[in-house]
Amino acid sequence: MAMRLPGAAFLASLRAALIDPARRERSMLLALAAYTVLWTLYGTIAKSSQGLHPDMTELVAWSRDLAWGFKHPPLAAALVWLWFRVFPLADWSYYLLAMLMPALALWIVWRLTADYLDGDKRVVGVALLTLVPFFNFHALKYNVNTVLIPLWAATTFAFLRSYRTRGAGWAALAGALAAACMLGKYWSVFLLAGLALAALIDRRRGRYFRSPAPWITVAVGFAVLAPHLVWLAHHDFAPFAYAVDIHADKPFAASVLRALGYLAGSLGYVAAPLIVVLVMAWPNRAPLADMAWPAEQERRFAAAAFWAPLLLPAVIAPLTGVEITSLWSMSCWTLLPVLLLSPPALAVREIDTRRILGLALALPLIMLIASPAVAILVQRAGPLASASQARILAREVERDWHAATPQPLRFVGGAADLAYGVIAYAAERPRALPGLPQPDAATLKRDGLVLVCFSDDAACRRRAAAKATRIGPSRTVIADITRNFLDFAGKPRRYLIVIVPPR
Repeated sequence: MAMRLPGAAFLASLRAALIDPARRERSMLLALAAYTVLWTLYGTIAKSSQGLHPDMTELVAWSRDLAWGFKHPPLAAALVWLWFRVFPLADWSYYLLAMLMPALALWIVWRLTADYLDGDKRVVGVALLTLVPFFNFHALKYNVNTVLIPLWAATTFAFLRSYRTRGAGWAALAGALAAACMLGKYWSVFLLAGLALAALIDRRRGRYFRSPAPWITVAVGFAVLAPHLVWLAHHDFAPFAYAVDIHADKPFAASVLRALGYLAGSLGYVAAPLIVVLVMAWPNRAPLADMAWPAEQERRFAAAAFWAPLLLPAVIAPLTGVEITSLWSMSCWTLLPVLLLSPPALAVREIDTRRILGLALALPLIMLIASPAVAILVQRAGPLASASQARILAREVERDWHAATPQPLRFVGGAADLAYGVIAYAAERPRALPGLPQPDAATLKRDGLVLVCFSDDAACRRRAAAKATRIGPSRTVIADITRNFLDFAGKPRRYLIVIVPPR
């Protein structure tokens, strides 16, 4: 009698639990919880030589000055504010928050695919998405892009249900979630436009637009967005000016090249699921055309809802002179399992499900085993100083501050990435000044501030000196900081710290 390996027995048991109607919901939640823990552990270890990315510490800064908008909309910062009311501000807890984003998206995909796929195909669909770097490696850097992963998934799910049922509840939920997407990042306009386009080209559009559903969606969406819209009007639509300054007004040829790069890069990110499905389909070519544009009406509508938000940016960007990047497609893949797996001619065997589950399980386990080596390799390559040395710099800033005054540290300015890193790690939870509304001169004189620059950043040093002169007497400290990791020496950096004590 042939022996079964322990791993094979576990995969068979896992597959059985995930397709059993009585156990599958609980089993999927447990599987996603394990997925979240494994990747959180990987991030905590692998990135232990790097420190928190400036995108993450910037959101900590925003969360301490919560408003209805910044250079991006406020939702990502609001979630950080809420999260750190419950958890300590530590690297591990921040990576846990980050990994909850793709885990929640995968759960939504699991629920959504029940409308299109059978048991084995549902399991395979979720497992395939775990092979996409957006759902693990990139998701570990929590920012306004990763927040969109579950938001786009939830909005797509609610909209598809609303379109099919025309129920008021689903319509209202779709509107609220659509507004939440816009409060995450304005890039979400492509999701909303894409879903609207999918509805307009569908043959059932008359029934949908004659029902209350779309108007409920629009009304609820605007109601949820209203406070942010008021904030935008009062602040001269400043986030749009930021977006234009950074990404717009590019030559047509450059925009076309970036749009092609966006498409090619996006395809590259999902190469693993595509290859796996092509292998399963081989040599039968019949499902391939049915994947891209199905003949059956319900599946074709889902395909339109997939393609439109993904492709619209590549069409519009060259026409408007905007440059785009494939990383921004990370929230576009909710319906990929439906596209790839719903063709009736594509069969998914039990052995296929077990093998793909094995791949999905092996990836985080292998990366967790490799995580110490990743941390060491990053240390030897020289991590970003503003992130890797931020904790030590924060201690140095607090020590220098309290050598000058017993008062708590309230404000940190200077170079943006340095200020954000300091406030994220400083024990007294000060506020950052760069990129945020500035306190008046009287407040700064009363509370004092610290300004931090790299010593070789002449422009930052000039700005710091001018700001300190306006506020009051100051003292300057030069700090040489090196962060070693295990037995591996780090690269030293010199910092200028300007202390302006309270008056």
